[in-house]
Amino acid sequence: MPALVPSDDPQIMGIVNVTPDSFSDGGEFSSHAAAIDQGRKLAADGADVVDVGGESTRPGAESVSAEEEIGRVLPVIEALVKDGIKVSVDTSKPEVMEVAVAAGACMINDIYALRRPGALATVARMDVPVCLMHMQGTPATMQNAPRYEDIGREIREFLQSRINACCLAGVDRERIVIDPGFGFGKTRQHNHTLITQLGWFTEIGVPVLIGVSRKKFVRSLSQVASRQTLDEVSALLALMAVEQGARFVRVHNVGVTRKLLGQAYGLVPAQRSPVN
Repeated sequence: MPALVPSDDPQIMGIVNVTPDSFSDGGEFSSHAAAIDQGRKLAADGADVVDVGGESTRPGAESVSAEEEIGRVLPVIEALVKDGIKVSVDTSKPEVMEVAVAAGACMINDIYALRRPGALATVARMDVPVCLMHMQGTPATMQNAPRYEDIGREIREFLQSRINACCLAGVDRERIVIDPGFGFGKTRQHNHTLITQLGWFTEIGVPVLIGVSRKKFVRSLSQVASRQTLDEVSALLALMAVEQGARFVRVHNVGVTRKLLGQAYGLVPAQRSPVN
């Protein structure tokens, strides 16, 4: 896969939300300076790629304009890329995709799986990997009583259909990553069921990305409100996902996650400076 995955080791994606209202850290990194510092810290802690997003996708979140989203993420992407840090852009808007990749982003992470107008054609023109995520509904509606007859089968069929659409549009299959979308149109029980079925998604034949970090159902599992415990439980679930074949884990606390994966997979502890 071009420019992103240099080895068969698990890849850690660190999260930077340049937003005032994300579910876990909304407002902490809403300024460009704070977001850039956080991206550098995640890279220093061992993130293989830093995922920068400028629009909240928490349950009930409303969309922002492409112009506002670009204004939030572009300075952050430019600064991190200048430092030699690999950057993914978390967006569903083709305008943001274009600007972010032109600024050096090496991956697109799209919760809509390129279903927004123009997104699929835009990615087909660009030589960067793309992550296709499953979501029932939209961020504004997705937690309004989500229902499935067979959640694992339905999500696999959706992701396979999006892979097929991408390939028909000219996207190289080797550039595709999939994400079952924990917490995006799923109840707590749905999420628990998906945890036991992750191996099925790897059978689709493309890399799998898992994002469970600090999500509501993880809070219910941890039974503790402290962020430290929440991050430890999130890291344990990330390890479980990797053990079932996941290639990428998207997390807020890179240091805790890398330590746990390092113990299990022999990853070298992060020893680099924030600026490469």
